[in-house]
Amino acid sequence: MIAPLKPRWNRWLARRIPPAASVRLNRRRIFIIPSRVGATFLLALLLMLLAAINYQNSLAYGLTFLLASVFVVAILHTYRNLAGLILKAGSAPAVFVGESASFRVRLESSQRPHHAVSLGWPAVELQTQDVPGQGVCECQLNLPALQRGWLRPGRLRVESRFPLGVLVAWSWLDLDQQVLVYPRPLIGELPLSAGASDNQDEEGSRPHGQGADDYQGLKNYQPGDSKRRLHWKAYSRGQGLLVKDFASITGRDLHLDFEVLTGDVEARLSLLCYWVLQLSERQQPFALSLPGQILTADTGELHRDACLRALALFGRAA
Repeated sequence: MIAPLKPRWNRWLARRIPPAASVRLNRRRIFIIPSRVGATFLLALLLMLLAAINYQNSLAYGLTFLLASVFVVAILHTYRNLAGLILKAGSAPAVFVGESASFRVRLESSQRPHHAVSLGWPAVELQTQDVPGQGVCECQLNLPALQRGWLRPGRLRVESRFPLGVLVAWSWLDLDQQVLVYPRPLIGELPLSAGASDNQDEEGSRPHGQGADDYQGLKNYQPGDSKRRLHWKAYSRGQGLLVKDFASITGRDLHLDFEVLTGDVEARLSLLCYWVLQLSERQQPFALSLPGQILTADTGELHRDACLRALALFGRAA
């Protein structure tokens, strides 16, 4: 599309097809034009008509008008293949920078089946699905997550060339989907605040690298223990469910601090992201300090997700 016309096109689409988590395709939302095959077909019909006029051949006239009527009927069937189709946005789990974000789209048919329905974004290859009559199917679309924050894929293209391929019926839908992208984890030294580091120096231990806590051995599994700590080798030897036991080196909760780090913002956030994941896996209570935001010491999945969300959205518009 010509660049100067794109903003006006987007504004017109926003009025005609506003963003919604569920959209039903109807005559206001479906556009239809000849495909490349259809354009070639029309050109051939024009040449056939000129030949029929030139030679005044009744058989040529009949064949030309017969094929033209097939083209007109194909317009109706191509439109009907999309009309009535319902698209709903599915859940989209958070990912890290460098991974593929997965967007789920649910296709539903209230009456007739819909054949060879293709959907996707311009940057990726379209996926084709068949939706049974009064049935449901689900499609998973992937986009690369290149930067942290909210990933909003924009309008989704839905099209169909069924049944003859001479026409393409299509629509641009905004299912209001978004995925939260966390910073890419970066291995490095434990970024503790000055207060926490001084306290550890007095106790004679200063954590570096992986030394945030001390491996104590194995203990019997108790409800609530992290499943990531399960010792599967011991279980396979018939020793029952055992978990790895870690003890904190320090006598106080760890405090991850953005200000004590050096380097650019993205590198600092990546290092903090790595240690949020590591300490959460070990069930070590920790606090996180960012400029203008402090998350108090806690542990568990909710605390981990809150910290990762804060890192992902740091410095981003709401």
